[in-house]
Amino acid sequence: MLLTIDIGTSSFKSALWDFDGNRLSFAAIPLSINSDGTKHEAECAQWLRAFESCCQKLASGVGNLAAVEAVVISGNGPSLVPVLGEPSAGEGLSLPAENARLWLDRRAVKYQEEVKEAMGGFVDASFFLPKILYIENDESELYRRTKYFLGCPEYLCCALTGEARTVFPSDGFDRWFWNDAVLEKLGLDAEKFPPFIRPGDSYGTILAQAAQRFGFSHNVPVITGGPDFFASILGAGVTRPGQACDRTGSSEGINLCTKSRVSDQRLMSYGHPVKPYWNLSGVINTTGKAIEWCIDLLGIDNFDDFIALAGQSKSGSGGLVFLPYLAGERAPVWDPSLRGLWRGIGLSCGRAEFANSVLEGTAFAIRDVIGVMEESGERAEQLRVTGGLAGCPRLNQIKADITGREILEPVYKEAELIGLASIGACFLGKYSSYAEASSAMFHAERHYNPNPKNTALYDELFIEYRKSRDL
Repeated sequence: MLLTIDIGTSSFKSALWDFDGNRLSFAAIPLSINSDGTKHEAECAQWLRAFESCCQKLASGVGNLAAVEAVVISGNGPSLVPVLGEPSAGEGLSLPAENARLWLDRRAVKYQEEVKEAMGGFVDASFFLPKILYIENDESELYRRTKYFLGCPEYLCCALTGEARTVFPSDGFDRWFWNDAVLEKLGLDAEKFPPFIRPGDSYGTILAQAAQRFGFSHNVPVITGGPDFFASILGAGVTRPGQACDRTGSSEGINLCTKSRVSDQRLMSYGHPVKPYWNLSGVINTTGKAIEWCIDLLGIDNFDDFIALAGQSKSGSGGLVFLPYLAGERAPVWDPSLRGLWRGIGLSCGRAEFANSVLEGTAFAIRDVIGVMEESGERAEQLRVTGGLAGCPRLNQIKADITGREILEPVYKEAELIGLASIGACFLGKYSSYAEASSAMFHAERHYNPNPKNTALYDELFIEYRKSRDL
């Protein structure tokens, strides 16, 4: 049996699996973030409390956790955790740390150029090095007190094992991480940067005190699943070129499997979990977040009511076009100063049109990323949608109509969790490769095909979307 954990932005998710990809138990805990428009932080201790709560819920579903053979962990990023001390598991799992600077946090914009010069290429303010430079220069006392800097999933791994490691996701990530020469150029203390390991490596074994507390057997390995996108690619069964994972959530990541590496500054290209392929990635900042924002804006009680309201609108939202740039944008424009807008507001636009245009704006942003991928000579034949919004038929059909691609909805929407199960199963020798494990564990539930009646309409509105983006 495998225990998999994914730390999202708004939810801490966990599941127990057998080695055929059957989910035995599931538990999720909501998470909170602190935002003021510029700062976006999360209390790290809530992740530890959520782990304890999930273990209790999972154990009640199967009896106990003694049969767990490995714990596999992934999480959101790039989120930075300044760790201040050592872990303990007395009255509760503990690892002293300041609040995590989440992937949304871009207060370090002023240090982008310094990092770019040191790295020889653009590095967005949301990544680790600009954030660490900000702490060193603008919060020097915190920098001095920090024992080491970790990512989000590494923080939980460290709390469970007592080991400090940094997960280097795959080949091609050199531009976003560091080496001794880069740290020297930036004047950063190398001892605050733990050694690298790769997804699928053992972080260590669960501390004896923690194992006893949660009911695990002794010497259970904690396996790093890397960042959430790495695990979700495998969980979506994306194992060959032309297949793409559309990972939904607060943000949205499009990950396309390619035969070779693509060089395009608007996208990220790095090693795919399945060798020898590459992953071509474009991340959209605020898609699910834009829906949450619009729900609040329109005074709607919940997501289902929002979708029902959007369903009262005709396709095209009466010509209303929404750009979901509520906290800047990453791919394909990489501009933290961009802000969202509605274009084409008229007297015929009501609440339903505003709601539906936000769903369509999400799909236009995806089409924008896919278009850049195609300019690079690649082709996304199919989108396998995962995450919190994967089970929304209206949104899936809108995505199919706007992108012109088949949308495939999996049985298990939490692709990170089943992807982590495939990583853990390979670590334990149950499968010979990630491709074999991913293909065996992935199961599809529904297919959505583009409606040709909407093609001309959405082609025209996408032109308006691009015009608005380039204003």
